[in-house]
Amino acid sequence: MDRVGTAAQTSTGGMSSSSGMGAGAAARRGADVGSGLNRISPTRSTMLEYDHTLMWVVIALLGLGLVMVYSASIAMPDSPKYSTYTTNHFLLRHIVSIVIGLGAAVFAFRTPINTWDKWAPRLFVVSLLMLVIVLVPHIGKGVNGARRWIPLGITNMQPSEIMKLAVTVYAANYTVRKQDFMHSFSKGFLPMAFAVGAVGALLLLEPDMGAFMVIAAIAMGLLFLGGVNAKLFGGLVLTAVGTFSLLVWASPWRRARIFAYLDPWEEQYAQGKAYQLTHSLIAFGRGEWFGVGLGGSVEKLNYLPEAHTDFILAVIGEELGFVGVMIVILLFYWIVRRAFEIGRQALALDRVFAGLVAKGIGLWIGAQTFINMGVNLGLLPTKGLTLPLVSFGGSGLVLNCVSIALLLRVDYENRVLMRGGQV
Repeated sequence: MDRVGTAAQTSTGGMSSSSGMGAGAAARRGADVGSGLNRISPTRSTMLEYDHTLMWVVIALLGLGLVMVYSASIAMPDSPKYSTYTTNHFLLRHIVSIVIGLGAAVFAFRTPINTWDKWAPRLFVVSLLMLVIVLVPHIGKGVNGARRWIPLGITNMQPSEIMKLAVTVYAANYTVRKQDFMHSFSKGFLPMAFAVGAVGALLLLEPDMGAFMVIAAIAMGLLFLGGVNAKLFGGLVLTAVGTFSLLVWASPWRRARIFAYLDPWEEQYAQGKAYQLTHSLIAFGRGEWFGVGLGGSVEKLNYLPEAHTDFILAVIGEELGFVGVMIVILLFYWIVRRAFEIGRQALALDRVFAGLVAKGIGLWIGAQTFINMGVNLGLLPTKGLTLPLVSFGGSGLVLNCVSIALLLRVDYENRVLMRGGQV
């Protein structure tokens, strides 16, 4: 009995001891797990705050433009027209334009999209007034028969470039405000058509038909994306085509440009209205696959007019060849594609104004790039449009930078919302 009791007590003591050891071990494991959890810091989202690739594509185009503007303009002082200029005159002005453009882009990026929405009608009215002011004698500056600039001392401002941005944000704002009337002719379609018609009339008085074509493409594209009635949109397209055809037919010098475009190698056109086109095609022909080398262009030696502005792609084609031109095309394709992707994402987040603005910027860059490249390659009649982000031209370059910053702002706010934040 004593041995049994002793054994029982020993057994019970052992079990108690074992239980105590198990509880202690469990407590220690719990403490270790708790301290391990305390050591784990929350991981940041891998989503970037903005589209780095888009930014670097834009920087690449700005850098290419800087190099090619210098290359295309370095021989211009050999011409009597520019004999008082230095070889780096256009390069320095282009650098100043880039600096101003980047400063304006920072301001535009820091401005919330809701603020752009609020001020869109006022921006459109101010831009419209500037188009009127540029036509006033002794205020607007005329070059080569066109009155498109307002002198600002050290530089000139081109209101038509500001109007491209104004139409982009205003058309998006109008589409959102009139969403319930987009199927109505009098309440939805007619007011916007009147606004674009007023802009077109002022631009044609400058004259600047190329800018009018881009602005019309932006407005029509945003109306289509905004859900305008299909019949109204079809009527708008027919009206636009008819108007442009009538303008060409009513203007002898525009008709001459069309005939020269159709047969640029005809003797009467090759040294006249088709002079720029023929020399542009010669530049592309000399470039072949890989170009004659940076700085080796012959056409820029005062054979090809406006080589640093409207026809800079021809210089790129001559010096960098087919490969260089294709790289430029792919860079612009990337920008336009990303603009529509950013716009589609904004619409998915129920941000209609932001989505339409992003797609409008894509239409702007895409339409102007297509027209400029088409002119350089002989696919379209000659128009006075620059290649965005690349060509020399202060106002155009600054507004291109602002438009890209606005696109990045839309993307930035999309990403903030997708993280669960507020804008």
